[in-house]
Amino acid sequence: MAVKTTNSPKDSELQALVQFACSLADVAGETILPHFRQPLLIDNKLEDGSFDPVTIADRNAELKMRAAIQAQYPSHGIIGEEFGESKGDSGLIWVLDPIDGTRAFISGLPVWGVLIALFDGTYPILGIMDQPFTQERFIGVGKRSVSIHRGVETVLQTRGCENLSSAIMMSTAPDMFDKSEFAVQQLLANQVKLLRYGADCYGYSMLASGHIDLVVEAGLSAYDIQALIPIVENAGGVVTDWLGGTAVNGGQVVAAATPELHVQALSILAPAARKSASIL
Repeated sequence: MAVKTTNSPKDSELQALVQFACSLADVAGETILPHFRQPLLIDNKLEDGSFDPVTIADRNAELKMRAAIQAQYPSHGIIGEEFGESKGDSGLIWVLDPIDGTRAFISGLPVWGVLIALFDGTYPILGIMDQPFTQERFIGVGKRSVSIHRGVETVLQTRGCENLSSAIMMSTAPDMFDKSEFAVQQLLANQVKLLRYGADCYGYSMLASGHIDLVVEAGLSAYDIQALIPIVENAGGVVTDWLGGTAVNGGQVVAAATPELHVQALSILAPAARKSASIL
């Protein structure tokens, strides 16, 4: 649930910030879409033989969002996947992932999204996941989460799934887990009704929309998860790390449709997370 701090804006200010965040999503989408399903130069950010792709669409979308923030809210900080951190003195930080799911993007799959969060130092007080190709926008702010699809707004509500045996679970990819993490993810997967891979941020949005019940991931950064936390939690879900603590810094993350399902998932995930922490 949202925790208000001294950095949290008043309700009237928050509405203006939501409108501004939506304008950021518009700018990012307009920048990204001309490159989707088109020939594209793909750079690899890693030099160790692994693959972490980035494109001109990622970079240009983040640059445009950063420029808009600096013009409108120069006292706000910014953390973005492609260009790092810009300090501010307001206590509010925009957390940006211009294309969450670049692998899906370069594969032509519409499960990537633009992630925009506003972090008050404790909690992301607003979050947007925007999928410009499908014209879907998911917004979590205040006590509500909504989706907007082609101008139609729908209030989001997670499914009332309370048992692992009835749950539909998603993870982005098996290779996001190390060996021990994957072993425990498989233990959990063996308890659920259905496991699917490949949705990136779209999976969390489907959880908030009531279509799936669990998302279990690892190796996330703050910009991968912060925008999604208020979307899921305002719809009735729970998002934590594998030990039940805050997920705002990323790492090992579990999102569940109900508190009851979350407790059951943690009963499997938490022992493995503790063991991993004790080894470090």
